[in-house]
Amino acid sequence: MTKVDTTVRGPEAYGLARRVLDDMEAAGVWPTPVNFELWLHYLGDPEGALGREIRRILAAQEPFSESTSEMLASEYLPRGRLNEEIRDAGRMLDKELSTVATTIANAHKSQVEYGVTLADASGRMDGVESPETLKTLISTLADATHKAQSQNSALEQQLEHSTREVAKLREHLEQVRRDAMTDALTNLANRKAFDEHLEGSVDAAHATGKALTLAVIDIDHFKRFNDTWGHQTGDQVLRYVASVLGRSARSPRLAARYGGEEFAMIFPEESTAAVDQALKSVLKEIASRALRRRSTNDELGAVTISAGYARLRPEETPSSLLERADAALYASKRAGRNRVTDADQLEQAA
Repeated sequence: MTKVDTTVRGPEAYGLARRVLDDMEAAGVWPTPVNFELWLHYLGDPEGALGREIRRILAAQEPFSESTSEMLASEYLPRGRLNEEIRDAGRMLDKELSTVATTIANAHKSQVEYGVTLADASGRMDGVESPETLKTLISTLADATHKAQSQNSALEQQLEHSTREVAKLREHLEQVRRDAMTDALTNLANRKAFDEHLEGSVDAAHATGKALTLAVIDIDHFKRFNDTWGHQTGDQVLRYVASVLGRSARSPRLAARYGGEEFAMIFPEESTAAVDQALKSVLKEIASRALRRRSTNDELGAVTISAGYARLRPEETPSSLLERADAALYASKRAGRNRVTDADQLEQAA
């Protein structure tokens, strides 16, 4: 349990809640449930990773929009929820295993007793002299056999039940894992999922010698959308761009929301020409549609993106690959936006 979790379960919780509301009002942040939870952790642990990030956003006077809060929540809050989900699943699994263990112990005890009964009957068979004694012996064996069969049947049923329950737990935990790795606003992979996938992809590419390309994508003039139309419309633009990227990033490709209005795509085992064509197709599709503001139906105009990509070099690290792709992105920005730049061609030209 974190320091914040302990605080909100004691008398200090009321004071902390009042401080949270006062601080949010002073910062001009709406007290939505997600924002309130973020601020609880921020003020409860101001030196933590979330606290440092919120201070950075406030110091830079960046807008604290719905997309920002959703991104922070997906980045910093799900881990605690995930741990709780895992603990709950662990408790349920322990319960199932305990029940199975008890049933197995009972079945084992029954088998031992059955063995003793058989051994005793075998010893007594030689001395059987009358039909009545034989009938009694057979009846004893029949009862013991029926009891052993009942115990075996109970064990089979319990194992079937536990198998179903464990399958449900596995499915539930897989859903929790997906939720923890998904950006809540865009439904793309979040930054944590991207970082893990990029590192794994780089390791695999180095091990196999196969190609790997990383692209970084940014929405052009996104701040203008927010300032002109408001953050809800900005979120609409983010979701639109994400939907196009998501359709283009069918497995084994991966599309992720890298941060704010910036996205990333990982292209394993594809040629430079294929990556370039895929990004230009995305760029063309996004720019081809004139968006309308949902609340008023006002025309927002065309949305454009800029992109840069870099191909993994031998022994290159994920951070170096990302740095080169990012440099190519900013070359696209400097060249007028709404274009794709290859990091290798950029370096050759330089």
